[in-house]
Parts: sequence; structure tokens; C-alpha cells
Amino acid sequence: MRPDSHEIFGRRKSRNVGLGLVLGAFVLIVFAVTVVKLTQGVSMEGFDHQTRNSLLPAEEE
Repeated sequence: MRPDSHEIFGRRKSRNVGLGLVLGAFVLIVFAVTVVKLTQGVSMEGFDHQTRNSLLPAEEE
């Protein structure tokens, strides 16, 4: 009997494949969200608790 033919290795492999698929799906979701945010065309500036003049509405004179 080969040492890799035990049933626990089969279960471990299927769990690893499942975990790999979940991790891959998570990476794709994060990538998709990043692409959508970058292609929206809005001015995205960091939120550091400072007033950003570029985000305020334009005042008419």
C-alpha cells in the first residue's frame, strides 16, 4: 500500500482545493471592486479627516 493512497490524503486534497477556490474567488472580488472604483471617474482622495477643497461644491461669485 502506497503512503499517499490513504483516505485522509484524499479528504485533505479536496479541502485544499475548496480553500483554494474560495481564496481565488476572494481575490477576484477584491480585484473587481478595485477596477470598478478606479473606472468610476470620481475624484477619490484619501480620507484623513481633513477638509478637501476639491470635494466641496463650487461657490458662485
